Amino acid sequence: MTTSRDQRDRLERLAGAPDATIDTSDIPEVLDWSGAVRGGLYKPLKEAITIRLDADVLAWFKEQVGGGRGYQSEINRVLRQHIATIARSRD
Repeated sequence: MTTSRDQRDRLERLAGAPDATIDTSDIPEVLDWSGAVRGGLYKPLKEAITIRLDADVLAWFKEQVGGGRGYQSEINRVLRQHIATIARSRD
């Protein structure tokens, strides 16, 4: 989707405007986020693989999630966090 020059100009003016000057009466601000669900729209692509892990490492992850369900997601979360830490250290 492309934007016209007029649309880009309007967006730039809006981005530079103070928040108090923006009319949001037709879309009131949400002040209560208690029922919000994080990550409900983004579903990363998953790929099935076979990986060999030390038995004690696998047991530890299964213990962390209780009942053993969700341990693969926990391993994925820890790996993603590790990647982000390395990426930040290289910046």
